[in-house]
Amino acid sequence: MRAFSPTGWKEKRNRRIWRCLVKTASSVRRLQTPEQLVSIQFAGAEVKVREGGNLAAELLAAGVSPFRETPVSGAPRNPYCMMGACFDCLVEIDGVARQACMTEVVAGMTISRHSAVRESDNA
Repeated sequence: MRAFSPTGWKEKRNRRIWRCLVKTASSVRRLQTPEQLVSIQFAGAEVKVREGGNLAAELLAAGVSPFRETPVSGAPRNPYCMMGACFDCLVEIDGVARQACMTEVVAGMTISRHSAVRESDNA
């Protein structure tokens, strides 16, 4: 098939687009096998993660989802920016609300999903 271009007539080439779809439990993977795994509790379940790693990244690699739900609609949320700007990775660590992307993993952490309550609901 021929097509006209600003420089004249040219043969139109069929371009193949290669697409690959691989479904896994989590799209986040560890690059290497960690040497030191520790146990932490997330929402009552034991999770093995790398000590000293970024909490949000380690939980994503372990297949944990969602981290929290929005207070208005209840929509599930997972880490988005991974640099502390969006607050989508908010969790409760030992009873204190913290951003998982700004926290290092320590052995024995007890983490639960953040349960935010709207101010109008308290009145």
